[in-house]
Amino acid sequence: MNFLRTSAESAAGAPICSAKGCRSAAVWVLAWNNPKLHTPERRKTWLACDEHREHLSSFLGLRGFLKDVVTLEEWESSATDQ
Repeated sequence: MNFLRTSAESAAGAPICSAKGCRSAAVWVLAWNNPKLHTPERRKTWLACDEHREHLSSFLGLRGFLKDVVTLEEWESSATDQ
């Protein structure tokens, strides 16, 4: 069952929530990896609005994939620091 989009930008280019059907602005970054497929340091990301953060975090957490949850602002700031 695929309920997440992989492309997370609206037509205006603003990041949007990865939950299926949601067009709300992304506020959170959920960093994750699947240890069966990815090296330990690799991080995939899903974006979440306030409404879907807990649901998406739970989905990843139950599978042991969730590594970190930070605000989009923090994530972008840490990316520019590197």
